[in-house]
Amino acid sequence: MTLRNTIILMTVFAVISDAILIPFYPQFFASRYGLDSPVHVGAYVAAISIAVMCTLPLWARVAKRVEPLYLLVYTQFAAGTFSLLSDWAPNVVTYWVLSMLMFMCKSSYLLMYPYMMRLTPKAQHAATVGTLSVVVHFGAIFGAVVGGLVLQTWGPRASIVAMAAGDFFQMGVCMHLIRSGKIVRVNSGEHAEAAAAEAARVQRTGWRDRLPILRLALVMLVFDFSAYLIRPFFSVYWQQVSGLDSEFVSGMAFAIPGVVAIVALRLHARIRARGGQLPDHTVGNLLLGMVGLLLHAAPNPMLIVLGRVLYGWALFQIIVKLEVNLFRLSTPQRYAHDYSITNFFQNMGVLLSSFAAGAIVNRYGLHLPFLLAAGGFVLTAVLDRLILNVPSAGHADKVDKEGRADAPANLEAPAHAN
Repeated sequence: MTLRNTIILMTVFAVISDAILIPFYPQFFASRYGLDSPVHVGAYVAAISIAVMCTLPLWARVAKRVEPLYLLVYTQFAAGTFSLLSDWAPNVVTYWVLSMLMFMCKSSYLLMYPYMMRLTPKAQHAATVGTLSVVVHFGAIFGAVVGGLVLQTWGPRASIVAMAAGDFFQMGVCMHLIRSGKIVRVNSGEHAEAAAAEAARVQRTGWRDRLPILRLALVMLVFDFSAYLIRPFFSVYWQQVSGLDSEFVSGMAFAIPGVVAIVALRLHARIRARGGQLPDHTVGNLLLGMVGLLLHAAPNPMLIVLGRVLYGWALFQIIVKLEVNLFRLSTPQRYAHDYSITNFFQNMGVLLSSFAAGAIVNRYGLHLPFLLAAGGFVLTAVLDRLILNVPSAGHADKVDKEGRADAPANLEAPAHAN
């Protein structure tokens, strides 16, 4: 198996272990600690985002001195250990502390994203981003379904053990890659020289040169806030509307957008194979997602399923577009740094959405988050038109063909090609 495919497999297990409890924290805390407060669940999910926000930039700095795969051996071992320790937490405060330490260590696996992009030619970035996006969606599918089945059949303790198993699996894969000599070192040789040259160039640039990344990060914040506002309580909402008190069925409904993402990736691959132009309609996809979110608010299971399909299609298209924009604006030597910036803003969006979801559900019920999320998609479309200027797909391809792939991006070309 190639290095690329091995890292993708490792990422699948990382996302699965992350997603096992994400849809079911209301049921988890109610079953284990007798807490059924929506505000508490929202605060916990928000705390996860804070943990990742604070630690990923730290791991990005450490990765400049330690090879990323070597770093993951230690961090994933620590994550698995803290996960197992949280299984014996006698009260909710202890569980909070141990599980937050777990997520702080676990977040280092996100370094594999810029690591892979750094080793990938720019001409293949869109395809790679699409593949990684589907990996995340597939992990969410499998994690949600398995998480619901495990929680329903064996209870909360089995869910925690399953999460730890994913961390130890990642550690084992990293050790295998190191021992087999398959890893590509990015802190030595030509990669290190390029990074040093890039660092010298960055020191000569001002804050204005960082504005394109910050604008993109702002759009990502609003988009992620809107997309994740509906997640913490979707399984509870589905059980209420459908009348099916089953975590397994709830997990399957939760996973519908992931299935749609896999279908979308296959369509993209077929279009590329035929030499066609990939669709690039940012505003159109955001409006389609808005319709899907509004359908979620209808008290009808069939309309909710249709809404999940539309939402999943839009979510995949926009995520891929925003991530490709990031790597068009950045340079290979700054991928990890710029990715940590946008990831900080993305997690800020998730953080705010988690707090907001808990407070909104507690006061207004389970329907309102879908309506507010739809409004957030409209706001994202407005920001895309007003402030986001990134080379279009066609312009970026032209740059690559002329041999200027690492040159600063021409910010006059619009990000949206609709």
